Amino acid sequence: MKDAIRKADVLIEALPYIKRFHKKVIVIKYGGSILGDEKIRSGVLEDIVFLNFMGLRPVLVHGGGPNISERMRASGKKTEFVEGMRVTDAETLKLVEEELLVLNGLIVKELDALGAKAVGLNGKDDDLIQVEKKKAKVDIGLVGQVKGINTHLLNGELKKDKVAVVLPMGRGKDKKTYNVNADEAAASIAANMQAEKLVLLTNVRGIMRNADDPHSFISTLTVEEVNGLIENKVIQQGMIPKVMACVEALNGGVKKTHIIDARTPHGLLIEIFTDHGIGTEIIK
Repeated sequence: MKDAIRKADVLIEALPYIKRFHKKVIVIKYGGSILGDEKIRSGVLEDIVFLNFMGLRPVLVHGGGPNISERMRASGKKTEFVEGMRVTDAETLKLVEEELLVLNGLIVKELDALGAKAVGLNGKDDDLIQVEKKKAKVDIGLVGQVKGINTHLLNGELKKDKVAVVLPMGRGKDKKTYNVNADEAAASIAANMQAEKLVLLTNVRGIMRNADDPHSFISTLTVEEVNGLIENKVIQQGMIPKVMACVEALNGGVKKTHIIDARTPHGLLIEIFTDHGIGTEIIK
């Protein structure tokens, strides 16, 4: 009986959030090594299906970095990064798209198996992700900077109660296809859709003041504090693009952004539907 009451208490705690976020867009970015872990992926997709059935409108943007790098190694092609961006020639772009299409199909299939109606969307089609060639210190090839999002297409699918699964590629006015960083794609989609939340799933707890001190975890940050932590090298390396994606989304009108550990069972639900959450939230 006590266990049943505890479960009911959890549902009651979630009720205000379910009401507040009903029919609101939640953009979730999921990629990296955690995407390849079947057990973690199953738990994350289960949470997304729950959000969908609770009346929220989830958009899932996925990367595929490790899969792509492995595919390139197998084909004997060198992987090169500049300022955290994969140098992408025509051959690399073909490999990237092939791997992302496989992942996209897998995610859609698994969401369908869990009872949701999912739709896979390639960012290069139907002007979904509109880009221009990204500028860098050196030419990084076919890498795109997001300039616009076809919100009409996304809203159309979400209004049918579908989970939109977006593959981060884009098309330029030059009709060329470009590789797009998944964090940037998720931030742009969240801003253009005026999403309630942007959630970045990672394989770390969130942002720490000291990576070696588990007690230095930061639960809430403002945009201003973020800039200071980057300057002081508290936030560095792979966390910088994620944090900057959150800042971009907030500047574009997204209410709240979150960086959470996908390895925590039902971490997505805890972050959205409880008073305390588990990751680092970045707010205006």
